[in-house]
Amino acid sequence: MSRFFRQAGDSDSDTEESDEELLTSGDEKALPKPAAKPTGMSRFLRTAGSDSSSSESETESEEEIEPETKKKGRFLRSDSDDDEGEEDEDVKRVVKSSKDKRLEEIEGTGKVIDNALKINDWGAISAEFDKLLRLVQRQSNVAEPVPPFFIRTVINLEDSLNAALAKEREAKKKMNAVNARALNSMKQKVRKSTKEYEKEISQYQADPEAFVREYTLHSRPVETASAKATKKPKKFADGDNEEENSPAEDNFTTVGKGGKAMQFTADAIFKTLKIVHDARGKKNTDRGEQMRILEKLLEVAVTPYQRIRVLLALVSSRFDYNSSVTSYMPIDLWVAAEDEVDKLISIVAKDRAYSVQENTEDYDELLERSPETELNGVVRIRGSIISFVDRLDDEFTKSLQNIDPHGTEYVDRLKDEKVLYRTICRAQAFYESSLQPEPLARVIMRRLEHIYSKPDAVVSALESSLVTSEVSPSVTLATSSTTSSLIHSLCVHLYKADNSLLRTRAILSHIYHHALHNDFYTARDMLLMSHLQETIHSADVATQILYNRTVVQLGLCAFRCGLIKESQAMLQDIFATQRVKELLAQGVHQQRFQAQLTPEQERAERARQLPFHMHINTELLEAAFLVSSMLVEIPLLASIDSEEQKRKVISKPFRRLLDFADRQVFTGPPESTRDHIMQASKALQDGEWEKCRDLIQSIKIWSLMPESASVKEMLAKRIQEQGLRTYLFTYAPLYSTLSLSLLSRTFSLPLRTVTSIISKMIWNEELSASLDQSTGVIVFHRIELSRPQQLAQVIAEKVSNMVEHNEKALDVKLGSAIGWGDRGDTKGEKRGEQTQERRGRGDRTRGGLRGGTRGRGSRFAQGLGNQMAGHLSQRAR
Repeated sequence: MSRFFRQAGDSDSDTEESDEELLTSGDEKALPKPAAKPTGMSRFLRTAGSDSSSSESETESEEEIEPETKKKGRFLRSDSDDDEGEEDEDVKRVVKSSKDKRLEEIEGTGKVIDNALKINDWGAISAEFDKLLRLVQRQSNVAEPVPPFFIRTVINLEDSLNAALAKEREAKKKMNAVNARALNSMKQKVRKSTKEYEKEISQYQADPEAFVREYTLHSRPVETASAKATKKPKKFADGDNEEENSPAEDNFTTVGKGGKAMQFTADAIFKTLKIVHDARGKKNTDRGEQMRILEKLLEVAVTPYQRIRVLLALVSSRFDYNSSVTSYMPIDLWVAAEDEVDKLISIVAKDRAYSVQENTEDYDELLERSPETELNGVVRIRGSIISFVDRLDDEFTKSLQNIDPHGTEYVDRLKDEKVLYRTICRAQAFYESSLQPEPLARVIMRRLEHIYSKPDAVVSALESSLVTSEVSPSVTLATSSTTSSLIHSLCVHLYKADNSLLRTRAILSHIYHHALHNDFYTARDMLLMSHLQETIHSADVATQILYNRTVVQLGLCAFRCGLIKESQAMLQDIFATQRVKELLAQGVHQQRFQAQLTPEQERAERARQLPFHMHINTELLEAAFLVSSMLVEIPLLASIDSEEQKRKVISKPFRRLLDFADRQVFTGPPESTRDHIMQASKALQDGEWEKCRDLIQSIKIWSLMPESASVKEMLAKRIQEQGLRTYLFTYAPLYSTLSLSLLSRTFSLPLRTVTSIISKMIWNEELSASLDQSTGVIVFHRIELSRPQQLAQVIAEKVSNMVEHNEKALDVKLGSAIGWGDRGDTKGEKRGEQTQERRGRGDRTRGGLRGGTRGRGSRFAQGLGNQMAGHLSQRAR
């Protein structure tokens, strides 16, 4: 029977009795057979019963098994064979550590290089040397020293290489091209390795035995630690004096990479710092463990120098914990880092004998330093507090970008700004005392960015944190009477800085602050005198975003002050692009009609987004722009006769919305802000100024604007005035005379105001009429133009536009600065044409269209707002 069909009780050595039972059936008699040679059962089919066999069968088959066992495979061995084999394997098996394996592999690679040198095979030498460098790099990644064998190999290679190069120069027959290329490649590799391991090579050449001895001493702690670990279970197994051994076993020593013992004492602080510093940034480094080690070192630090060194390393390790660019630093780590930066600033601000600077002379980092041993009595430590402050501020902003702004977590996170602002001000105080101008300008810019766009109440709350601080800067809200004077003092300091970027951002922040406080004329003059509109297109993206925010805030300031034309001119350039949110860094790029962004560009754009609390309300911005456009466009539409002139618009977005509203068959009650403004525009065209006023004032978004009551009152007054102008433009052909008192009662305006408006229209040649003050009426003059006169006027207008375009082309050719809106793409050209036409046309006059000439009155009517339109006509990016 086959051995695979045996029962569980079968044994390897079968007896005669078992053979008879298997071969006998019925009444037949068993025939005696010679005993078969026992076959070894497979070790996988063996059961417990097969382990025991009778002593008789063992003695009988002993002689037969001995020759057969020599031929058995590993699967046909018996139990005794297995036991003997396992014992042999245990004797022969040698367990090697990963370090020993690496060293053996390094030595093996070195021997291959030696053999290749004998046959002058530089291709094999180059390949093996690359492998050797990888192995040594792996050795250094686990904080182990460079083995002496490698240094010896590099030295020998350099000598062999020089000999081979000298021989090649003298040889009559050159080596083949492949070997020559490998030789040149090895020349570069050996030179690079010699430079990289220059220190170790010089030490080895000076005293090879000392170098080897130092290497073996470094390797010893690993062996002793592993020996203790292997002996420890035996002690517990033997049970010998467990209580006596327990105190010794509890005294653990923290061991770093490579078996270097870390001692948390004041004397060993610098050695431990060096170990942590060497492991920083390497693969498989536990960053959390590094922070815990540095926290223990901070507890045992005694001198100010030790605490400064540990704090510099600890803050850096906290920032290293989160290496991702997209995600923000955990808040608990940020709070800990902020507290440690605060401690660092306190130490260096109180004790002037210690200074942290980015550029210092080289010094031994393993030695204690004190003011007595230093030049001028000042210990200069290499480090950068401003980089810590910048990183804290950036991580704070990044966390606000990633937190839901509509939840309580955002508000809780925003409370940390007060603590961060206090740290920034303390850093400013330190740099003022240590006379470091460059980092001082950077930290002042950080402080300015936290307060320039905030109301006075918020700035006062931030400044209140400096009351309890023992270190404070020279300029605070307490020393300055108002927030405007505080902003002015900070900006004036930045104007004197050497960094042009900081000066640009400072003046934009200053303009923004003036606009926020309704000081329009000061902000406008600063913007025009800075000439930023000519060079802003070459600035970085963050500065362009700040410029867009400043221009938009200036437009809102003009709107709040009742300067409708100026407001419309400044907001026009932003809204003409139809990318308001993107230009203000309040939304991502819309990819429906434009090219797709790469993932890197999309990540960079998301990283530039402003936190939610710094957003400018785009709905409020749109309401201000559309209302300003309504008050400018509706009187202009009423003053134009020909269709060709109607196609020339001032506000294209407003005209597009107005045309869409005119095409609607049914107009329901207004729901959105746009609906209110469009219906108000129709009412103003029809002369229903009261309906227009009610619709505009019923817009709910005005409640978000400061001093909303005064804004609504201003809008009502402007609607009355523009309603009067629209009425006169529309119905002047139907009157020969018109009473001033009737106009005063119709539009609820004082008679003096009505007279002033009409006189200005006559002076600007917008209205072909005269004012009879004795009778209190307007006398209209009818001037009918013939067809040739109309054509001549159109030709003159086109010639004027051509001259302006030629002047513009000449400016470009001569290298004059180009406005932002005058750049060379198609859309920019169209906007530039419309801007030039608007600039040249000004307010089209009814009388002028009927044959009147353009005089100084038309230019005067454009006012400062249209002058700004020329300066600020730029294409927003």
